[in-house]
Amino acid sequence: MKHRIILFVMLLFLIAGVRRNAATAADRLVGVNSAQVLSQSMPWIAQEAGLFKKYDLDFHLVFITSSPVATAAALGGDAEVQVTGAIGNVRAYVQGSKDLVFIGGVKNFLTHNILAKPEIRRPEDLKGKTMGVGRFGSNTHYFAIQALRRIGLDASRDVQMIQTGGSPETVAALVAGKVESAAIVAPGDAAAIAQGFHVVVKGAELRIPYGATTLVTLRTLVAKRGPVIGRFMRTMAEAAKILHTDKSFVYKVLGKYMRITDTRVLDASYNSEIPALERRLDIQDAALQASLDEIAPLDARAKAIKTGDMIDRRYLVEMEKSGFFDKLWGEKK
Repeated sequence: MKHRIILFVMLLFLIAGVRRNAATAADRLVGVNSAQVLSQSMPWIAQEAGLFKKYDLDFHLVFITSSPVATAAALGGDAEVQVTGAIGNVRAYVQGSKDLVFIGGVKNFLTHNILAKPEIRRPEDLKGKTMGVGRFGSNTHYFAIQALRRIGLDASRDVQMIQTGGSPETVAALVAGKVESAAIVAPGDAAAIAQGFHVVVKGAELRIPYGATTLVTLRTLVAKRGPVIGRFMRTMAEAAKILHTDKSFVYKVLGKYMRITDTRVLDASYNSEIPALERRLDIQDAALQASLDEIAPLDARAKAIKTGDMIDRRYLVEMEKSGFFDKLWGEKK
């Protein structure tokens, strides 16, 4: 009888422990990012700074090399949040995937540069040359089209665009001589400059509106797991604060995840990108309108969609009204 009592007590403690662990288990959340660039580095920063643990999230990040594929992963149930370019999500929304919703923004205009070998001195010298872009339909592709248009060139007629796969691959193609010019975003552009290439078109000066990096989820997920998504947004907000204010920590993160340790390259990319990134994760209507305008000539349904239909600012509003942003940034209004 004594042994049975002891066994029963031990069983009670075991059950209590399991229940306690279940009650305190972090909420699992799967996210995707679509580019290994500074503007999409916040999940890395959050991981290294322990922010996911702070907000009780068991977060898993998957790298997918394009925004449209990241969108497909979300719609297929393989991911719950995206840190990615807007175009894939806007296109899917236009085609009927109204469950997609933008809940924040990181970068609302493009800061890519067009780099070329030394003998291509002026923007107009790009005519007749090959140009590397990550993927057709990607941010770099869109930037190249718009930038060339602004200097009087037609991307479909005046240059030969070649798909490379991503920013590191674009730099490699440029260095290997497989392309004569390339549209690249930081830190890849700085890496190319370090190899002797130079900027012929400065994207930051053009300030082309575009949802370069956005935060996206599903409306059904907001309905089912709203508080979890809210904690994810607070995690991203704190990561954004670190991104803007702790350069040395950010450099360590980029060194680990992107294997870039050259301080000159890091300085060049950081100094060019930070002024373009949103401190309070704002998503601007003009950034999404650019995608609608891009899609409209091929799909007339885009003309009937308003940018506000695609945005849910509840988490941004909550962080603003609760004073979370002001406290985070040490600001008073």
